[in-house]
Amino acid sequence: MANDAPVAASWRGIRGWMLYDWANQPFYTLILTFIFAPYFAAKVAHDPVTGQALWGTAAAVAGATVALLAAPLGAIADRTGARKPWVAAFSLPFVAGCAGLWLAEPAMAEPLPVLLAFGLAYLGSEFCLIFTNAMLPGLGPRAAIGRISGSGWAIGYVGGLLALVLILVFVAPAPGSDRTMAGLVPVFGLDPAKGEPERATGPFAAIWYLIFALPLFLWTPDAPRGRMRGAVGAGIADLLATIRGIRGKGTFPVFLLASLFYRDGLAALFVFGGIFAAGVLGWGMFELGAFGILASVTGALGAWAGGRADARFGPKPVVTACVTGLVGVCLLVLLTDREAVLFLPVAEGSYLPDAVFLVAGGALGAFAGAVQAASRTLLVDQAEGRVAPAQAFGLYALSGKATAFIGPTMIAVATEWTGSQRLGVSPVIAQFLAGLLLLYWVKAGKRTGTEPE
Repeated sequence: MANDAPVAASWRGIRGWMLYDWANQPFYTLILTFIFAPYFAAKVAHDPVTGQALWGTAAAVAGATVALLAAPLGAIADRTGARKPWVAAFSLPFVAGCAGLWLAEPAMAEPLPVLLAFGLAYLGSEFCLIFTNAMLPGLGPRAAIGRISGSGWAIGYVGGLLALVLILVFVAPAPGSDRTMAGLVPVFGLDPAKGEPERATGPFAAIWYLIFALPLFLWTPDAPRGRMRGAVGAGIADLLATIRGIRGKGTFPVFLLASLFYRDGLAALFVFGGIFAAGVLGWGMFELGAFGILASVTGALGAWAGGRADARFGPKPVVTACVTGLVGVCLLVLLTDREAVLFLPVAEGSYLPDAVFLVAGGALGAFAGAVQAASRTLLVDQAEGRVAPAQAFGLYALSGKATAFIGPTMIAVATEWTGSQRLGVSPVIAQFLAGLLLLYWVKAGKRTGTEPE
């Protein structure tokens, strides 16, 4: 197996790794959650229910593809050593897919090309994350990993927030106006009637990525490059050996199973949160953008605080507390629409449902930021001395994507069966509860060292 130990990371090398989260996050903030996905459901598809079902199907297919290939690619990467070539290779479909979202015109007769572009970008992003995450254990001592991971997620949320603010200030018209929230004419003459502000988020995310992913390649040390010859067969053999001996890997497989449920539920909330607000509450691009700003701010704060809590208490308590909080968020969303909040009727035109959904969005951002940062630290904890880094993160991606089709599929089926977008998100609660139950059996390793400065 190739030598997995990179040259010790400097301060600049660690920042370069953190900036990758900054580079990648606008795809999730602008496209997957707050701007493009709701636009697709509300204006590109024939109606919001059909749009939600189509988007869910595309996300499910892309997730299943990641699940099929993630673990083998991670095992092969451990044999080849260096991770950066893999990141560069999968950056190409990511950038091409984001750029292709410009094709999404309102009321398209055939939205398949747009869904294919989305799938391509989704695949590229997820595969890149496998290999950048695999670099995490080599960035510092074990006691520092939690804070590094949390700070990376926080920086990512800030990047997504800044990208969203730029869209709202320079691109998106305010409600009832032909100018942006800053009173400016949308840049480049983008026409809201043709959906051009929303469509532009795809090329914008591609350009943003190309600029801000560079520090990872220039500054962050990588493991020495091994031989590609024979790496495929050897990597697959390593993976099969790991799977055959999985019972001897401590509670590593239990954690993978737990994360399978709660990360799939979290992904479903991100995919459908903006779509829900657009369809149930009637929010437009401006309201969704403001919602995204709130969630990004709380996400950054949650990731930062979660990283510090991780360093002090360990990652498992952080993950458990956040998944419990996400159950509460789901219940709050499920019991909110234009007519009632928590079973209490509201007056027509009341802003209370909007306020409640904003509170839920803020909580979602905070819990999501902390749980995602702590989860990859917990994976390092569970895999240390048992599974090689890229293979471990490949299996982690597999555990998050092998059933990734289940969350979106259940939402799509429940939405069509009930004819209600609100009731369509109810299956996510069961996923979080299953994850919590399994987390109880995960044994975290002993803390070593002291909290890093």
